[in-house]
Amino acid sequence: MMNGSMISEFVLLGLTNTWELEIFFFFIFLLAYAAIMAGNLLIVVIVTFESHLHSTPMYFLLGNLSFLDMSISSITTPKMITDFLRENKTISLWGCMAQMFFLHFLGGSEMTLLTVMAVDRYIAICKPLHYTTIMNGRVLMGSVLLSWAVGFLHTTSQMAFTITLPFCGPNIVDNIFCDLPLVLKLACTETYVLELLVIADSGLLSFLCFILLLISYTVILVTVRRRSSGGLSKALSTLSAHITVVTLFFGPCIFIYAWPFSSFSVDKFLSVFYSVITPLLNPIIYTLRNQEMKAAVSRLRTQYISSRQTF
Repeated sequence: MMNGSMISEFVLLGLTNTWELEIFFFFIFLLAYAAIMAGNLLIVVIVTFESHLHSTPMYFLLGNLSFLDMSISSITTPKMITDFLRENKTISLWGCMAQMFFLHFLGGSEMTLLTVMAVDRYIAICKPLHYTTIMNGRVLMGSVLLSWAVGFLHTTSQMAFTITLPFCGPNIVDNIFCDLPLVLKLACTETYVLELLVIADSGLLSFLCFILLLISYTVILVTVRRRSSGGLSKALSTLSAHITVVTLFFGPCIFIYAWPFSSFSVDKFLSVFYSVITPLLNPIIYTLRNQEMKAAVSRLRTQYISSRQTF
């Protein structure tokens, strides 16, 4: 195949071709992205500078989760926002590859980190006397590094084959960003085996993480119910924020592999959900429903006002 026939960019169709709707979406997603960055950055700052929260395993993991949310949203949302104002929504070939690499890297890391957070809740509720001993600094750092390592292996196992594929046209991706299954279909060679690998890889990671989460929550609720009749409602109150985030994250992910896509496509909805809605809901759920986070925000605000008055 001649190098001159290879394409150098992809065309993203986006959400709509109507100019009025594009302007509307521009402002909506601009505000959403600003809220995502502000909300998650607030969590990272609070966990970093509030010594009590920084030394608490749950909030240490929450800070890392917020960092992942900011990163995932930043990979796709700024490009999507600027594309609303552009007639030609294009992305370079290697820009597309980089986008897919980091999306699967950070997505796999977030799945693993959510599983680690579920294990943390299990130890805190079921083994409270040994919690600080088990979830020490070394274990926490190792858990975070493990989540990054799983995400890296997840993305390299797929992208190592994708970057070698020839693309000679067509180059139209019917989505708001480069989606790996859609890009694979544009290759000028047979990609059936690679498509199966992508589905198996992503599906297996999602399934294993979800099963581990399900087991953790089931053991927690069964253990608490046996110990105390009123402990079940207290445990549900403690876990409600995490269960909500997990449901929002894994629910659509499971839907991807269970729904017959030949009859109904939800690619764009899921793309918006994971790049905008999920990162926006995480800080809302964890900050508005968490008394310690609210108290930490108040303390930091008081310290900031006192320092300004001093100067």
